Amino acid sequence: MVMKIYNTLTRKREDLLPSEEGRVKIYSCGPTVYNYAHIGNWRSFIFSDILRRYLKYKGYNVYHVMNLTDVDDKTIRDSQKEGMSLNDFCEKYTKIFFEDMDILNIQRVEEYPKATDHIKEMVDITKSLIEKGLAYKSEDGSTYFSVSKFKEYGKLSKIKLDNQQSTERIKNDEYEKDSANDFALWKSYEESDGEVFWETELGKGRPGWHIECSAMSMKYLGDSFDIHTGGIDLTFPHHENEIAQSEGCSGVAPFVKYWMHCEHLLVDNEKMSKSKGNFFVLNDLLEKGHDKKAIRYLLLSTHYRQKLNYSEESIHNAQNIIDRFKEFISKLKSIEGDNDNPKIKEIIANAKYNFEKGLDDDLNISVGMAAIFDFMKEINTLISKKELSRQNALESYNLLMEFDKVLGVLEFVEEKISDEIVELAKQRDEFRKAKNYDEADRLRDEISDKGYYMEDTVDGYLIKKK
Repeated sequence: MVMKIYNTLTRKREDLLPSEEGRVKIYSCGPTVYNYAHIGNWRSFIFSDILRRYLKYKGYNVYHVMNLTDVDDKTIRDSQKEGMSLNDFCEKYTKIFFEDMDILNIQRVEEYPKATDHIKEMVDITKSLIEKGLAYKSEDGSTYFSVSKFKEYGKLSKIKLDNQQSTERIKNDEYEKDSANDFALWKSYEESDGEVFWETELGKGRPGWHIECSAMSMKYLGDSFDIHTGGIDLTFPHHENEIAQSEGCSGVAPFVKYWMHCEHLLVDNEKMSKSKGNFFVLNDLLEKGHDKKAIRYLLLSTHYRQKLNYSEESIHNAQNIIDRFKEFISKLKSIEGDNDNPKIKEIIANAKYNFEKGLDDDLNISVGMAAIFDFMKEINTLISKKELSRQNALESYNLLMEFDKVLGVLEFVEEKISDEIVELAKQRDEFRKAKNYDEADRLRDEISDKGYYMEDTVDGYLIKKK
């Protein structure tokens, strides 16, 4: 089945047809390494992780690049505040970023280029744009892109340019405008930059933020590649500017075939803000005692083009689902029957078909998860009727592990339960069957005091850690 993805450029769902058969080239806007990534950032990074994982699940060879922005207004400002060199400061937060990635089980991509390692490429693109009349040097020594000279400016964000040439120049890296203005490709040195500058043919200074992604994506993926991902807030001006400077430099269009943007994360149905006290980084949630799998599940559980609301209720619900998965897998591993059920092959085939049907439809994770829940319900029914064999259980488990290649939340490290607890549980179950409830309750309390509890089921019992 051909995968369909929603392309921000065309505002349509389109068949994914990579430029190279069997190979997909992806660029994702990565972190600006000046602080901890917040949970809204992590939603976007998990979205790109799910995309990558699902393409690999479908058999594609994926070449994925994610940049690290280690020079811009924010990294310079905050490194100075902490009294650290730009390099040491950004290395500190780069290390934290990768540690958090591992906690959230986000797969490492093929390349993590740093902006500061690609100054030459940025200078070369800027020089080319000047030569083509698409950029100019201002009186202060900075170089700006002339948006009015690029006739297709606004095709991604649908911003309309005035007929008159813009006279306003934007030197800061980020801005919010309802109209476009000339933006900085190369910034002339200012005293506030301190020791952060490069001596180049463009003069003493540093790159603008937008040129960084063009330089790194074009170096590793070429003048045109398949998919570019990022948060919806990057559509304008960042991605719009990427298109203008990349296509302006290379003369090749499209710069990117498919643009995929992840919607905002809300906290208690409000925009996340430090001033509102609803701004969270990953460590904040971990310190609250929330499980890393529950956090990942919550961040992937809503379609990427829909706003996701984080709340204590939603993270609690996510934890309940993770617990359901864990309990179900534990049940599968305890099955001992030998009589194979002929229905299992059809049940597995249907679940696989429906899961893939959902993910093929623009990564519709809701449909994909519904397929898994329906599958678990059917298997649980067979378990309750004692109509599932050990081999059937293994086949069911293997299917879940196939799904987990995409989801990254279903593999659990089994905790070894001591022989003492196992024996106490066995004795308690025997007393319960003999209707000696006093002794059964006494052993239940003893098991509880040791940090475990027993859950009675129609098939016997489960031992769980508190």
